Amino acid sequence: MAKVTINQDRCKGCGLCVSVCPKKVLILNQEKLNRKGYNPAEPVKMEDCIGCAMCATMCPDCVITVEK
Repeated sequence: MAKVTINQDRCKGCGLCVSVCPKKVLILNQEKLNRKGYNPAEPVKMEDCIGCAMCATMCPDCVITVEK
């Protein structure tokens, strides 16, 4: 199973990673704010992750790491 790690303090909540995930593993956490005041992305269904790394490729701030 793949593992997605997001540096939530650096995430600006743009949602690009959420939109490209084919398995809908990521969400923008509307109940949490990071240090910069953004709603960060968060993995919620890790068991569905296929490790394609589209989220990491799309992230403009390089805050996502995908491990297989």
